[in-house]
Amino acid sequence: MAVIDGGPEVRLRNFFDRPYDDAIAAARTCYAPRVIEAGEVTERQRQTIGPLTFSAGHHTVYQHATFEFSLEGVSRQLVWCFLHAFPFYNTEQQSQRYVRMDEVRAHVPATLGGEDRALYEGAIGGAFRAYAELARRLEPVTLAILSDLWRLGDRKGVAFGRSVVKEAGKKAIETARYVLPIGCHTAMVYTVSGIVLHRLRRMAAACDVPDEAHSVVERMLAEVARRDPAFFDAIGDPPLGPDDLPENHAATPGAGDAAFAEGFDKSLAGRRSRLVDYGLRAPAIVAGAIRSVLGRSDLDDDAALDLVLDPAKNRYRLETLNVGVHSPLMRALDHAHYTFRKKLSHTADSQDQRHRMVPGSRPLLSRTVPRAVDVVEPELIREDPGCHAIFREAVEAAFDARSRLLDRGVVPGHALYVLPNAVAVRFEESGSLLHLLHKWTMRTCLNAQREIWEASMDEIEQVRAVHPGLVRHVGPPCVVRSGLAHPRCTEGSHFCGVPVWRRFPDLVRRI
Repeated sequence: MAVIDGGPEVRLRNFFDRPYDDAIAAARTCYAPRVIEAGEVTERQRQTIGPLTFSAGHHTVYQHATFEFSLEGVSRQLVWCFLHAFPFYNTEQQSQRYVRMDEVRAHVPATLGGEDRALYEGAIGGAFRAYAELARRLEPVTLAILSDLWRLGDRKGVAFGRSVVKEAGKKAIETARYVLPIGCHTAMVYTVSGIVLHRLRRMAAACDVPDEAHSVVERMLAEVARRDPAFFDAIGDPPLGPDDLPENHAATPGAGDAAFAEGFDKSLAGRRSRLVDYGLRAPAIVAGAIRSVLGRSDLDDDAALDLVLDPAKNRYRLETLNVGVHSPLMRALDHAHYTFRKKLSHTADSQDQRHRMVPGSRPLLSRTVPRAVDVVEPELIREDPGCHAIFREAVEAAFDARSRLLDRGVVPGHALYVLPNAVAVRFEESGSLLHLLHKWTMRTCLNAQREIWEASMDEIEQVRAVHPGLVRHVGPPCVVRSGLAHPRCTEGSHFCGVPVWRRFPDLVRRI
């Protein structure tokens, strides 16, 4: 089974016509009685104001210019460890939950040749074969569950039956994707500001896959240079090299310590996500902040918190547009802060990290993944003996291939690509109640990925135990909006079929 890898394809879809002059004009506006336009910038100002502002750290002027890229043929590992590993970007990415992976497309490091390449491509091909077989076996399993949940036997109509079959197919590939390699190709629209693009150039080596990161970033820079060479020629710092990175001096790439992983898992006490730190006086602090915003000393703590958290009193809670950071009242929730210790699969965490205002300190997999199989197995697979056997054979083969590549002297970051989406990722994650509230609203919906749903339910339960008043009105949209807004469910035709609002949080999730 041949692996298709045409290399990264990078195209600049939308851009500022004169990003460098625009930045200088923005800088001049700070000292002018009016707004300065890019057309007014002189050559002398290009040579003086540009370098001066950049070297002095006045980088906001380079944030106005925005670049929208089309990226194809990039690995999911690159996306997870580099392109999505920080807050300041926007992206829409091809989903393995909804797009069937029919072609064997994956990143193949250019330095691999001979037996190393054959071993690598064999592992990739084997993973895709396991994926196809799992998807085939899982479809009747998911169809049976959905037919029961949606009472297919009690309903009439061919169209509804077809929609159930279609949804079952999606659930099957969503679960089967756990055996696909993290080197699998993806495609996305990726938008960043000019200053972020400068940082990506500077920090391309600070990830598990520096070769691929440099290759993609160089293509992005070349696309911008075709429109305005000065944006990088006149200013900026060169990429950091491997010897410049503190990470490289703190740990040597290679197989990780199994004892560390075992100790981490024990500390979770059986949870996906465990609360490890929080402000003891968070309810009182938040209530005090609310009183300060309103200038009201007559509110006791419970009344103050209800003004913000009760959706019957705070209509912002009913919006699908996340407006919390724009609300003077809701910004008071930023003073309650929580830290969780988590373990998710690579594929689930790729979605979890999209909640950029709840950041995590994610691991360098080239230093932390042990040689022994270390994965998160989906419940649907675990409960079906045939699917479980295929899954175990696939992940064992992937870990064995990675170990053999390491033994042959392949760079750890290159050997990583053959690992499955199921590979375990362990990290700490922190956020304020303001941003956790949005995350929990989205991820306690039964349409959320199973692992993230379970982690979110873990988090709500533990915060309720220490600060019950702060999570009294937490739940998915159908719970928050029930009796207050129509429609109750905001998912439209994607309604899960379960009346969650009647018994949340006491739920048993079946799929």
